[in-house]
Amino acid sequence: MITDTASENIHWDTVIGPKKSNLSLNLKEIWRYRDLLMLFVKKDIITVYKQTILGPIWFLLQPIFTTLTYVIIFGRIGGMADNTVPSILFFMGSVTLWNYFSDTLNITSKTFSDNASVFGKVYFPRIILPLSKVISGLIKFLIQFILFFVIWLFFLIKKTPPHIHPNMYILIFPFLLIIMSALGLGLGLFITSMTTKYRDLTFLVSFGVQLMMFATPVIYPVNKHLQYKFWLFLNPLTSVFEAFKYSFLGSGILDFGWLLYSCIFTSVVLIFGIFVFNKVERRFIDTV
Repeated sequence: MITDTASENIHWDTVIGPKKSNLSLNLKEIWRYRDLLMLFVKKDIITVYKQTILGPIWFLLQPIFTTLTYVIIFGRIGGMADNTVPSILFFMGSVTLWNYFSDTLNITSKTFSDNASVFGKVYFPRIILPLSKVISGLIKFLIQFILFFVIWLFFLIKKTPPHIHPNMYILIFPFLLIIMSALGLGLGLFITSMTTKYRDLTFLVSFGVQLMMFATPVIYPVNKHLQYKFWLFLNPLTSVFEAFKYSFLGSGILDFGWLLYSCIFTSVVLIFGIFVFNKVERRFIDTV
């Protein structure tokens, strides 16, 4: 029998307790579970195309087929592409960016509903799972971006028009990637927290993401619709996509004022998403 005095002298290696603040990410604990984080990332990469014939090649085939479809439908038939740059680069760059953002949002928004059985059996920082989706999505994005980069280099060195005019603002590309990742994560954290009670949001997200693509300059250039510039740039992704096109292709609108707006918008969404996620995770197992 352990007396009260003896129990007070016991040193525990790990003490699990409630978060002191709903805004806390507890980075120290996430670092302690980094092996688990990497295990989830590895699982996401390996199992997606497990038992398929082409395997990881699908990472490349998807953007290729999508880009060719957009070039034919929206570029040639619809006339929506920017004719001053190669259509394949215009659409492939946008498709690659959009796939990363939409996948991040869609997957993280199902964190609680898809992993309820795991959360109910073992303890680990719940934020690990959505973070693993962001990282694994980033790896897939980089694979697809390499394909874009190879085609971009081809058009860069070829001498026949249409030409591309990249500039020094290519250096802000990692910054644009951070904005997209944080926005997708923040929205996903908020939505998955709400779906513990309101399952209808699951259907709304799939539908909403499709609509959001048309509010983002994925298949059309903003400089062809300047009369709607203000309304289009209210979408925080617009300044990111336009800055990417301006940096790599020399066609687009680079507006640091709107980029600042995107940063502030993303920061607010991420902070709010973390707050709601931490608040819901304490009792979500009772409602899922």
